[in-house]
Amino acid sequence: MPISIVEVQNLVYAYANQEPVLQDISFSLNPGDRVALMGATGSGKSTLLENLIGLKQPKTGKISLNGIPVEPKNLPQVRRHIGFGFQDANDQLFMPTILEDITFGPRNYGVAPAVAIDQARQLLADFGLEAYANRSAHELSGGQRRLAALAAILALNPTILILDEPTTGLDPAWRRHLAQVLLKLPVQVMLIASHDLHWLGKVTQRALVLAGGRICIDAAIQPLLEDGETLDKLGLPVDW
Repeated sequence: MPISIVEVQNLVYAYANQEPVLQDISFSLNPGDRVALMGATGSGKSTLLENLIGLKQPKTGKISLNGIPVEPKNLPQVRRHIGFGFQDANDQLFMPTILEDITFGPRNYGVAPAVAIDQARQLLADFGLEAYANRSAHELSGGQRRLAALAAILALNPTILILDEPTTGLDPAWRRHLAQVLLKLPVQVMLIASHDLHWLGKVTQRALVLAGGRICIDAAIQPLLEDGETLDKLGLPVDW
């Protein structure tokens, strides 16, 4: 039986001196999975994502990525497999130009400068940003910054792509463009946390829904999006 790309077993996470935010979280993500992480504000979506990449350490439970336990001693190895997109793209764009942002990660891992630049230019072309290679992030629109940040993530050739609220601040045209890009990516697993339910329905196949600190639903996303009564009870009214 093939090993899961992401395996979470009985995860519990609590902030200091507080009740657990996440309780008994268990799920697996397998090759080809494109999964939506849904839940009302405060349900723990970002906290769960930060546990997956080792920014936070669970109180109890186990997480493994590609069979490697997500533990402090393994984080450099684990993070070579992960592309993580923060809610604010500006958190990932800090170099003088977009081209330098995209080449930064590969060069940091020893990729030859010429190879890193060629790869970065190809990613910029794929995302329709080649004309902005020598501009700073501050000169780009919100949608362009989002795609530039994604290009910087993909330059490291991750097998796992995790995105936190990727459509925040994007107009409909840029949301569509982002969806088109994501559907073509050669990653093994995609996990996307978002409140943008209709958009999630276009880019994912499966939904994990957090409520009360637990995964209350793990199901195909399309039937769930058609179940307005259940979504409303979860604080996720689909038409608002």
